[in-house]
Amino acid sequence: MTSSKFDVAIVGGGPGGYVGAIRAAQLGLSVAVIEKEQPGGVCLNWGCIPTKALLKNAELVLTMRHAADYGILCDNLRFDMSKAVERSRKAADTLASGVAFLLKKNKVELISGHGRLSSRSTVEVTDGGGSKRVIEASAIIIATGSRSKAIPVVPVDGTRIITSSEAMLLREPPGSMTIIGGGAIGVEFAYYYAAYGTKVTIVEMLPHILPLEDAEISETLERAFKKLGMVIKTGARLEKAEAGTAGTTVTVTANGQTEAIYGDITLLAIGRDPNTQDMGLETVGVKTERGFITVDREKGYQTSVPGIYAIGDVIGAPLLAHVASAEGIHVAERLAGHHPAPIDYGNIPGCVYCQPQVASVGMTEEEARKHGEIKVFKMPYRASGKAVALGETEGMVKLIADARYGEILGAHIIGAEATEMIAEICTARTLETTATELHKTVHAHPTLSELIMEASAGIDGAAIHI
Repeated sequence: MTSSKFDVAIVGGGPGGYVGAIRAAQLGLSVAVIEKEQPGGVCLNWGCIPTKALLKNAELVLTMRHAADYGILCDNLRFDMSKAVERSRKAADTLASGVAFLLKKNKVELISGHGRLSSRSTVEVTDGGGSKRVIEASAIIIATGSRSKAIPVVPVDGTRIITSSEAMLLREPPGSMTIIGGGAIGVEFAYYYAAYGTKVTIVEMLPHILPLEDAEISETLERAFKKLGMVIKTGARLEKAEAGTAGTTVTVTANGQTEAIYGDITLLAIGRDPNTQDMGLETVGVKTERGFITVDREKGYQTSVPGIYAIGDVIGAPLLAHVASAEGIHVAERLAGHHPAPIDYGNIPGCVYCQPQVASVGMTEEEARKHGEIKVFKMPYRASGKAVALGETEGMVKLIADARYGEILGAHIIGAEATEMIAEICTARTLETTATELHKTVHAHPTLSELIMEASAGIDGAAIHI
């Protein structure tokens, strides 16, 4: 059994692990990343990147279905979902190769295999052939991410009842699909399959799909999805799901009535579980709660064991790639002797990439009202010259501000390019910019970002185009 020594050993090569590794190497530390699959983690290989490639195809499919609105007349229009899948896999593979290159460029050693803690300072790595190697490090960072949540009443078989991984690889659209879970993952796949003509039913236990978003935004998305022909069942308790030779049956109870929903395929999309199994956590004394590793953020994400840290999905919500990357950089800088500012978890953007897109940061209107007097202004997309020119008039920018000082408490956008536009609000909140200062900042015309300027002006009673 061979042995190697590093300053930092990172178990997991996803957006937390590889970003943290590169930052640590930039700061002069010797670093090893242990990854049993392709670098980039679930996000790059089976999540963020390939799903966005698929959603781009869905957007184009729906655009072509309405091409006549733009004076483009197509005869015998056909769509090949298999090509969309191939393009998404190519995007993932290209970026995974890019991550491997960046690690090598920064002199980070990428070690292939399953990493298991064998002591407070060592990780035993077992490769695909069964060979073992011991990695010794002054600091160990656990960044193993998460996987699709499983529940007993929904027996996933990978064919009829599937997870998001299988949903990304279907070569043909099923005639019908039942999606259990109306969160970001479920909503994005609902849009993707509906674009290709699948009859989609979304089952969500809470009162709205995207239950973590502002209620008004969720309601707007529900209306848009219903226009696409989707059936949305909210406030529905899942009883069970069963797979047969010809399809699936999902049994739910809503308003005291039990109903069976039939479909060709059922997608289980109810959240994520941490990848903390078979890692030796119990052996070395790393504490967990409901499977997630507990950390002390004030001590740089240190676990209950000094010298062992954890970042990303394995430490719990928010389970977002950009949060994992920020945490990875923070830990790397702490280990290099720097004093990075703490991450502001109140200013983390959330994005959903269906159409219309949804993006938000800060408090919802309901949350903000509990904290004092507020002002709320909603700027509809239909009031934007750019949105009208694009033919993208569905949606709004909703801004929430403190009534006395104009502090921006929250922003919620539904509409075209919402996921790009939200960054302006995040920057403004970081700089403690007021709504007045934001609307006094001249925005280019015509742009969708003018909607943010006008919404800010609306807080001060000075909106022009409404």
